[in-house]
Amino acid sequence: MSVDTPIRSPGGAAVIEKQTERIRKPSPLYKVLLHNDPVNTMEFVVLTLRQVVPQLSEQDAMAVMLEAHQTGVGLVIVCDLEPAEFYSETLKGKGLTSTIEPEN
Repeated sequence: MSVDTPIRSPGGAAVIEKQTERIRKPSPLYKVLLHNDPVNTMEFVVLTLRQVVPQLSEQDAMAVMLEAHQTGVGLVIVCDLEPAEFYSETLKGKGLTSTIEPEN
């Protein structure tokens, strides 16, 4: 029975390259909140939500408005900090009350 053994040249060294792994931590997400608004009409709130956050469908915007109306606060969207600040500030600029908070 013959056993194969690795052959090394004299003075030769086996080199193992270890690639450094980059672990990218996902950036924290933020909730954009809409607070109940006793001043503006429901239609205005829905229209404004759709203008400011184009991803929202008519149905989604209506659900956010109703949630804010019934519970005092509605979740508009969860996203990265920069767009969250933009959405919140733009909603405020149009006369709505909005805040952001970390998702967790």
